[in-house]
Amino acid sequence: MDVRRVQMTGGSSYIITLPKQWVQSHQIKKNDSLHLYVQADGSLLLTPKILQERTQREIEFKARSIQKPAYLLQQLIGAYIAGYTTLKITSTSRITVDERNIIRSFTQLAIGPEVVEETDTSVTLKDLLNPTEMPLDRTVKRMHIIVKGMLEDAMRALETKDALLAHDVDSRDNDVDRLHWLLARQYNILLQNVSLAEKMNLTIGMASTCFLIGRIMERIADHVVKIAQYIPNVIEARIDPKIIDQMLFASTLALDIFNKSINAFFKKDINASNETIESVKHLETLCEKINTLILKQKGSIVLSIGYMVDSIRRIGEYAEDISENVINYLVAEHPG
Repeated sequence: MDVRRVQMTGGSSYIITLPKQWVQSHQIKKNDSLHLYVQADGSLLLTPKILQERTQREIEFKARSIQKPAYLLQQLIGAYIAGYTTLKITSTSRITVDERNIIRSFTQLAIGPEVVEETDTSVTLKDLLNPTEMPLDRTVKRMHIIVKGMLEDAMRALETKDALLAHDVDSRDNDVDRLHWLLARQYNILLQNVSLAEKMNLTIGMASTCFLIGRIMERIADHVVKIAQYIPNVIEARIDPKIIDQMLFASTLALDIFNKSINAFFKKDINASNETIESVKHLETLCEKINTLILKQKGSIVLSIGYMVDSIRRIGEYAEDISENVINYLVAEHPG
């Protein structure tokens, strides 16, 4: 740690010298502008002018060094989430059809990247989305709407025995994944360029909480998909109507807990978050009762119902995790 003393000049101005190595590494010259940001903990963040603009980062993938085309997709997603703005895929020979299909799938899955240049041996993708145009809290709201709709339609599919609606729920999971990746990307970009947080009118603590909530909602969506995938099996079997009614009641309770956890975040309501956490105990008790009821059923359908009930319980518990993160965030940023 480098300690420097504060000096006074002109009788009213306080000054401090800058580390020479830092000045040289950022090529700062006389009369250049630096930017000061007051952080939530009272510390000052000093950044060179270059950080005011979006940092351009490029990464190159050599197709022939990647064992399988599927691995290329994972690396593209990783680079996207890490905040790279230009992704270049090159090859010593012609890029294969499978590799081009993977690249095309990636541009359809991720929000922002588009093909800007393409030859027989290379493809260049560039992110066209300005981070400030898609605030993190807006992405959280969008994810909540999608996941909420998925769970509502899964319940409706179970109640009305609609296998097609259950399949549609499954198909919407890609939309949740896209927004989850975008949240992770936005958060990483903010960590690399803190000045963007001021432009987006949020703190790093808020950004971190949005990222964590987004990750939890992606897991909730996965459990909704599991529920939807078992619905066709359940509606074809002879199930005690009491079990279906109890499952629908438990799903409604899980949805209510989920909605309240998100609303508490946006309303900055610690009391509501605490109440939501208490509600999960009731859901867990209800799910245990359903598991007792299904023991009277015969055949493999017992497993399907058991998996569905477990996912309903997990949705409520993940909503509890959201509330805990909200409490942590509010206590940290709004003490007292």
